Amino acid sequence: MRGRAKPPPAPLPQRNGIDPVRVRLPEDPGGEWATVRDHLLARFGDAIGAARVDAMLAGGRFVSVRGPVSADEPYEAGRFLWFHRDFAPEEPVPFPVGVVYRDAHLVIADKPHFLATTPRGRHITETAVARLRRELELPSLQPAHRLDRLTAGLVLFVVRPEERGAYQTLFRDRAVRKEYEAVAPYDPALAFPRTVRSRIVKERGVIAAREEPGEANSESRIELLRHRAGLGRYRLLPATGRTHQLRVHMNGLGLPLVNDPVYPVVEPEAAADDWARPLQLLARVLEFTDPVTGGPRRFESGLRLTAWPDR
Repeated sequence: MRGRAKPPPAPLPQRNGIDPVRVRLPEDPGGEWATVRDHLLARFGDAIGAARVDAMLAGGRFVSVRGPVSADEPYEAGRFLWFHRDFAPEEPVPFPVGVVYRDAHLVIADKPHFLATTPRGRHITETAVARLRRELELPSLQPAHRLDRLTAGLVLFVVRPEERGAYQTLFRDRAVRKEYEAVAPYDPALAFPRTVRSRIVKERGVIAAREEPGEANSESRIELLRHRAGLGRYRLLPATGRTHQLRVHMNGLGLPLVNDPVYPVVEPEAAADDWARPLQLLARVLEFTDPVTGGPRRFESGLRLTAWPDR
């Protein structure tokens, strides 16, 4: 079986910190596509319309390693093309991305609330990776893991593409000690510290995850640091990384995080983007042995949760 050719480097630069889209022209045993245009119309015509495809071809928007692609070029299976998507306008998240640490291997970012880590859905250019690529002039920067959009705090980005796998493996193998801080109601009837284990299920297209009976697939240690005025400041130590795990576990204890727009009740989308009401959850500490240098690493966020101002 013939292996696929490795894609060559993209002939287009990034735009707004976002890579161009790469398209590989598939095999065409039935001879359906005489020209490149024929395939592009079949592939993208329903989504953006034939007129838009033709306009992009006329404008030289589809590019191969040989340069802009013309509409009448003969179809070649296995050929790679690139193009830039048209980005819909995005409302800027009005908070900076801090940089806690930077060297030749890593960038440790302090991501603000409301900013997605990577492009997804309606958040493309207003993401931490796109911003940092632009601001630090590091076009190859990639995250080794992802932090939920509504959660603030530390995210590890890798400078060199060839080293990304080593850092991703740390997170896959749970070799990173992650410490979170949260503000939630205080209940004197609950004893801390405690470890919560449960089975969390998250369905595609459903915003909220849920706990179900069955074998546990998640574990969190919860410590109460202080309490005052009906609120508690908590240290959360996840041993696993299920979607929304800490929020689900705190809600399951009857302690939903302050300003959580999903737990216990899913609020309208506008409520989730209220800059004045950030989710009170912060990824405060990352600690691990560096797989590239072999040295110990410990980083701490400089951000603070607004519901628990320091006094």
